[in-house]
Amino acid sequence: MRSEEFRRPVGQRKGRQVEPLARERVRALLGGEPLRRDLLIEHLHRIQDAEGCLPAPLLAALADLMGLAQAEVFEAATFYHHFDVVREGEARPAALTVRVCESLSCRLAGADALAAGLARRLGNEVRVQRVPCVGRCADAPVAVVGQRPLARAGIDAVAAAVARDERACPLPDAQDYAAYRAGGGYAQLARVAAGELDRDAVLSELDAAGLRGLGGAGFPMARKWRAVAQQPGPRLLVVNADEGEPGTFKDREALERAPHRMLEGMLIAAALVGCDECYVYLRDEYAGVRALLERELDALRRDPPAPGCALPQLHLRRGAGAYVCGEESALIESIEGRRGMPRLRPPYVAQVGLFGRPTLVHNVETLAWVPEILARGGPWFASHGRRGRHGLRSFSVSGRVREPGVKLAPAGISARELIDEFCGGMAPGHELYAFLPGGASGGILPASLADEPLDFDTLQPHGAFIGSAALIVLSREDSAADAARELMAFFRAESCGQCTPCRSGTAKALGEIATRDWNANLLRELSAAMIDASICGLGQAAPNPVLSVLRHFPHELAGGDGSER
Repeated sequence: MRSEEFRRPVGQRKGRQVEPLARERVRALLGGEPLRRDLLIEHLHRIQDAEGCLPAPLLAALADLMGLAQAEVFEAATFYHHFDVVREGEARPAALTVRVCESLSCRLAGADALAAGLARRLGNEVRVQRVPCVGRCADAPVAVVGQRPLARAGIDAVAAAVARDERACPLPDAQDYAAYRAGGGYAQLARVAAGELDRDAVLSELDAAGLRGLGGAGFPMARKWRAVAQQPGPRLLVVNADEGEPGTFKDREALERAPHRMLEGMLIAAALVGCDECYVYLRDEYAGVRALLERELDALRRDPPAPGCALPQLHLRRGAGAYVCGEESALIESIEGRRGMPRLRPPYVAQVGLFGRPTLVHNVETLAWVPEILARGGPWFASHGRRGRHGLRSFSVSGRVREPGVKLAPAGISARELIDEFCGGMAPGHELYAFLPGGASGGILPASLADEPLDFDTLQPHGAFIGSAALIVLSREDSAADAARELMAFFRAESCGQCTPCRSGTAKALGEIATRDWNANLLRELSAAMIDASICGLGQAAPNPVLSVLRHFPHELAGGDGSER
């Protein structure tokens, strides 16, 4: 056979060929949207929403239209949990997916039985998926029909929603733009625009308030503004509304009730730090909040709230189901249209962030406090607190309490006080056994430490931290070791795979704790390697639940005395 018969036609690229019909379908779905690289995740969502999956021919066509290698598009599409890539010869998923949250709070409320029962009840016509935390822990167990969340879901209620094809998420009943302005909203932005409040004055109030980042890291807010402002422009601002920490739902509730508190804080920060554009990165599970923010951002653009204050460009970006994108540099990678893989530091994002520009990153709650602090003064905020701590915190409380939910409480409150004073006490028939002060990554503490103050820097001596202030309460019906297994399985599934300590360490640790016979020496050595060598906080914090069990709950393990081997 002659070699010429193996040659590709002139002009034909290597690899998967682009089908003309697929190209036209993608063009129609994108509707004339720009074909910039940073919009890749948005374009993948458009295809997923319309098709119910991401067929390989459409991904090839998208790559062709965007001028990207097909490998770049496929690697992004396969990285995120909410994209269903369907390769040649594979069957498409069912037309409707019901997602059952399997986070710790939902499992305590019966999520396992719910998922198993739905799989039997709904059959093959509906796909039932077990998924990580969907940010509604106070309503556990939660099932999501399409994009519609069902609180305290039962099999009959979910089946009825499926039968009625109720899959759209309702719009939250939030305070809208007109109501917020009528109640005095955007007055502090107007003061900034008029020059009544300059940067130094605002930073002075934030210093007096002692406001720190409330997304988990606790970095002083004013110091971060100064660090970004001293960098050469242009500068950008990113709002981290990804909120993927299991047990955390305070940002969702804040946005569902009063989104403009955060938006005003964001615009004040952008004006004083000198940020030309603002990006809000919202987790994909919050479909109702996304529709709400689209509406309210449009209202802002049509009618800017402060005379003489030119609005920066406002962008709303949609996450795609990756816990690691709560880390600021991974989030930035996602906005740029790539896999959400954390960057090595330095440089820090305050120096080289989104699109290589100095970037100010804050979470929702942190920004939402700015207008009120400026209205009442920094000392007002700092006047709250217990046990020598200062400020207010929104605690996401779930698990074995009578009244779970978001609780606004003084910094330094104890877990016992939070449960008794704000949650109506423990759930009937349950006695406090343990609690997670900072969601999945903050460690597990015994009831004997429930009188310790909850705040930044107060729990480290006990091998824990408050993080995003997500308190998950366990009773004597529960096991800390079982909780550690569930959390390590979560970290293994959510590891981006970039660095060996996290990728291999989470898998190794999960295998080692599968039974009650834990090798304490090996687990401590493995944990030390993960903490010291992982690139980002996911791998660094993943060992915390395991170390907590070894330290505080050795009686749950074989031998019952925590002896090492």
